[in-house]
Amino acid sequence: MSRIVPPPGPARTLALAQLTNSLGDGAFYASSALFFTRVVGLSAAQVGVALTVAWACGMLAGVPLGHVADRWGPRRTAVVLAVATALALSAFLVVRAYPLFILVACLYACCQGGLTSARQALLAGLVPPEERTAVRAHLQSTLNAGLAVGAGIGGLALSFDTAPAYLAVFALDAVAFLLAALMLLRLPEVPPVPAAPAGTHAPRPPETRAPRPPGTRAPRLAVLRDRPYALITFLNAIMYLNMPLLSLGLPLWIVERTDAPKPVAAALLVVNMLSVVIFQVRVARQVTDLPSAAKVGARSGWVFLAACLVYAVSGAHLGPWAAVAVLVAAALVQVFGEMMQGAAAWELGFGLAPADKQGQYQGFFGMGPQIARMLGPVLMTTLLIGWGTAGWLVLGGLFLTAGLALGPAVRHAQRTREPLTTHP
Repeated sequence: MSRIVPPPGPARTLALAQLTNSLGDGAFYASSALFFTRVVGLSAAQVGVALTVAWACGMLAGVPLGHVADRWGPRRTAVVLAVATALALSAFLVVRAYPLFILVACLYACCQGGLTSARQALLAGLVPPEERTAVRAHLQSTLNAGLAVGAGIGGLALSFDTAPAYLAVFALDAVAFLLAALMLLRLPEVPPVPAAPAGTHAPRPPETRAPRPPGTRAPRLAVLRDRPYALITFLNAIMYLNMPLLSLGLPLWIVERTDAPKPVAAALLVVNMLSVVIFQVRVARQVTDLPSAAKVGARSGWVFLAACLVYAVSGAHLGPWAAVAVLVAAALVQVFGEMMQGAAAWELGFGLAPADKQGQYQGFFGMGPQIARMLGPVLMTTLLIGWGTAGWLVLGGLFLTAGLALGPAVRHAQRTREPLTTHP
């Protein structure tokens, strides 16, 4: 259990809050599609359009709501957004008109995006820089544990396949967010860090400041002008394609191109979740600072490439058992690449953000996974199902190129911040 839950203190409270609402989210993700079609009465196409619009809004809301957290306080902002998420989930219980459904879905996604930014800013304010990646690894372990258990609860709703069962899942998710808000209230507030006034240079370490010309105040949404940080966010978005690979590309590949039984896709998802729960904290110990994060990120590119090569082998006519063995081996390789990439990303996201703008920077950095989710369906279907083995090679090449580019990008980002340290 010590590998999953961090030591007592603010980090443990953050982890328990994460665990609580991830239980509800796991149940939501497992059963929401059928709830929207069977209970709300929408078509699959309507659900797809609404959720695409909603998650696009949620992605864009991360930066401005993160800025609110910087100015208003991340704990207060996180609590308000957790309660607002619970209210949005409650609205799903009664909304049936399609325009209102889209509106509620957008509200839900925006609250989720802002909540992620505020929580990351809260972590940055309560946890010393040298411990943030380790604590983030604990949070990832608790997240996966909660999602796995919650998915089991959602599976029960699917087995009953009744309106009361689906409504109970949404009510459970709403209650989970309210409980998480109560847990966050137990944490101390992080006071906003004042920006350095014009003409002065606050003595902050270089890894906590965004580039700023001497004698000027940074713009309100400074992250939008931080090109080195944007480049690193983009490279991480490419690396985060491992998520739609697991959830969408791999199931389609198994069904269309391998001799493995269809349920293997679900089994590989379980293998991934359990591996993260057990090993994420240990893998994250490799990352201690920005240079080590860049190195581990580059290694993850090689690991992802290896996973893609093994996955490609499963497309040969191997027979069911051999195909399953190859797929499991590839999934184990992939999950270690995922854990390495995650640890590197957390260190880079925190370490290159200014102390007084963690909220907006975390909101921007959080766009990486969202971009991967948006581009993933097109890329996975085109590369894996359309191109087959060649598609796996291209995908592996994308992972490797992005991983190797992290080192130069991080060094460039550090150089843009270092000149400020020369001023007293």
